[in-house]
Amino acid sequence: MKKVSQMQIKGGMTADEIIREYKKAGVLGAGGLAKAADIFEEMVKERATIFLGLSGPLVPAGLRGIIADLINSGYVSAVVTNGANVVHDIIESQRGSHYVGDFHVDDRELAKKKIGRIGNIFTKEADFENFEDWIQKILRDIDPDKRKNISIMEFLWEIGSRTKDRKSFLRAAYRKKVPIFSPALVDSVIGLQLLIFSQRNELVVNAVKDVKDLVNLVFTAKKSGAIILGGGVPKHYILNANLLRKGIDYGIQITMDREEAGSLSGAKLEEGISWGKAKTKSRIVSLVGDVTVLFPLLVASVKERLE
Repeated sequence: MKKVSQMQIKGGMTADEIIREYKKAGVLGAGGLAKAADIFEEMVKERATIFLGLSGPLVPAGLRGIIADLINSGYVSAVVTNGANVVHDIIESQRGSHYVGDFHVDDRELAKKKIGRIGNIFTKEADFENFEDWIQKILRDIDPDKRKNISIMEFLWEIGSRTKDRKSFLRAAYRKKVPIFSPALVDSVIGLQLLIFSQRNELVVNAVKDVKDLVNLVFTAKKSGAIILGGGVPKHYILNANLLRKGIDYGIQITMDREEAGSLSGAKLEEGISWGKAKTKSRIVSLVGDVTVLFPLLVASVKERLE
């Protein structure tokens, strides 16, 4: 048996130096994060096709720049996100903002001030109004013939192509030609805007075209890896497609959910082996923790190793 080494932490250590101290201990959450860094590093070195899954309010929480940087730096091959992160990326691109709030606040008072709350993050109703106007403008600007059969990925690239904010992950995905999927896009305020537009204009958003593009990525992958932040629809969209190649070769999941409730978000990646979503010899790790704390450390460690 391997002995537990006591971690040695001192001032001035880099992120990767701290993660390597975690590896020496190799226990509890510290060891899991160290293993995740090794897996992420190997994914990149082996030129795996890396799918990044985004659930939860990651853009409002401040991870937007990290996501865009990973795309720009070539660390991910495709992004699968919920609709909310798309919406909030656009809001920031249009000079909207997110604000430090409080969990313990009177929501009735916030409603009077036209402020929405996402946990301890505040947003302004006016920013959503600007967002709605901008989306309608984008829809009008798309070629009418293309609107008759447009995939979600194509629609998101249309948005990214018109976004000037360099911190936008939609802009980064378009410029780097990284596919960005959002299978539950209509489960956001964008869904309402698509409905409004379609009342007077021909519009067919074809989600089946997205599945074809996703499957093509899976089939052409030398090795397949997944970095799943949260869970939900993005997680299953990635893993379900990888059934066609008998599972992912690498996988990292960070979630606050636990497996006892039987939810997909709380299910460990190891459970996916029983379904063929992960291979029996896959290098995988499931971490229970706050994405906003763990993911920046993970990225900083790996970038330090590779750049």
